[in-house]
Amino acid sequence: MAPGHVAYGLGAQYGLRITAETVAEWERGLAVPSEYELTALAGVLWCAPGELLTAARSLREHRVARGLTPDELAARVGMAASAYLRMEESGRWRGNERQSAALTEALELSPAGFVAAAGREEELAGLLRTAVTTRWQAHTRPVAKLVPLDKRRVQDALERLHTDYQALMVTTLSWSSTGTDRPGGSGDEGRAFLDRIVPRFWEAATPAS
Repeated sequence: MAPGHVAYGLGAQYGLRITAETVAEWERGLAVPSEYELTALAGVLWCAPGELLTAARSLREHRVARGLTPDELAARVGMAASAYLRMEESGRWRGNERQSAALTEALELSPAGFVAAAGREEELAGLLRTAVTTRWQAHTRPVAKLVPLDKRRVQDALERLHTDYQALMVTTLSWSSTGTDRPGGSGDEGRAFLDRIVPRFWEAATPAS
């Protein structure tokens, strides 16, 4: 269906005044439809709303992908709908441990998905960068409070990351001390390691299948 056909369907079936240009912007990711517009778009295209979300990250995207209203999700989580909506709109989850567990179950979130949806990736990245460049042991508890993982898995992942980072630094510094001209240098390699610290953590924390 061309954007014009989709726009016509949105108007004819749902009374929405959406232009073909807006539909094209949705397709290119230049604009984001509202929740009602997304539901209507799915109706016109004969699919589920979740099928239109390529990679849900926010609370709203995960909720829509599961076909839940704010009231339904709030009831499953055990909080007032108004309180949940404030968190969804702010992009920052502030529920307690029990509510976080219920949210993870309701939205079928992986540990990484929960941290991203809760708006905590930057906080996690900061803790991980400090952990690998200083004493990782002191950061086990803060990281464990942030991510829904067993404390032992957090410890193992932090120790592995710290070992890998320190080994990288020792190796690159050894090259420098011998006067060997190595492309990139220790600074670039160290920054590259730290830039990917969050995905590296999830890789280290995920048991090999």
